[in-house]
Amino acid sequence: MKPAFDFRAGELPLLISVPHDGREIPADMQVRMTDAGRAIPDTDWHVTKLYEFAVEMGANVLAANYSRYVVDLNRPADDGELYPGQVSTGLCPLQTFSGDSIYRAGGVDDDEKSQRIEQYWRPYHEKISTTLEALRTQHGYALLWDAHSIPSVVPRLFDGELPELNLGSNSGASCGESMQNDVAAIATASCFSTAINGRFTGGYITRHYSDPEHGVHALQLEIAQRAYMNEQAGSFDVQKAATLRATLRQMLDAFLTASLPVQ
Repeated sequence: MKPAFDFRAGELPLLISVPHDGREIPADMQVRMTDAGRAIPDTDWHVTKLYEFAVEMGANVLAANYSRYVVDLNRPADDGELYPGQVSTGLCPLQTFSGDSIYRAGGVDDDEKSQRIEQYWRPYHEKISTTLEALRTQHGYALLWDAHSIPSVVPRLFDGELPELNLGSNSGASCGESMQNDVAAIATASCFSTAINGRFTGGYITRHYSDPEHGVHALQLEIAQRAYMNEQAGSFDVQKAATLRATLRQMLDAFLTASLPVQ
């Protein structure tokens, strides 16, 4: 059985979190799932691969091994609502983004949900917490970049086509203003369509771990998948990815070099 996550340590004060590229589903869950559920269509496909360059930069990289259908690591353990008024996908989803049932019958009862939290959710979040604290102790501050992707068109959740780069800072609350502005400037000047705190302002990870007053700054980047892959085939596009990686590297460099707020 695979561990809940893979972690690669680096020397920079930067942690990149990849909570939704996991593909593993335990066998006892798979047998209860529909074909749509087993296909895990809502995976953030190839995001770990996309950010491989960040390991060479010296970033710390934390990537989940298990599917968001097992447990969604970017949701609070109490399954509280993140985006009031919008469709909620839930801590242990019962439907795909398209509205298809994930399970053939029933769902996930409270006992099973608690077990999934303990086995998969809690280890990932404990690793975020301990890594950020270690980075802050070593460097005096810590930076968290929550890395995501999503299909360009998700009619049940959003109208129209999503911008390619969707940067979220919890409406400015999760990091210093200069950090958001410097990173956003790179995105806006790139060849990719960009939104800042638009449809994605940052999920649980960005909101929960950010603490700018005490030196922990966080940003979420949600990438429309057409920017780096063939969405119809589900395959990684090397040429598209190379162009995107150049912009991502500039954005991460800006995040690292932006002036820190006075403590």
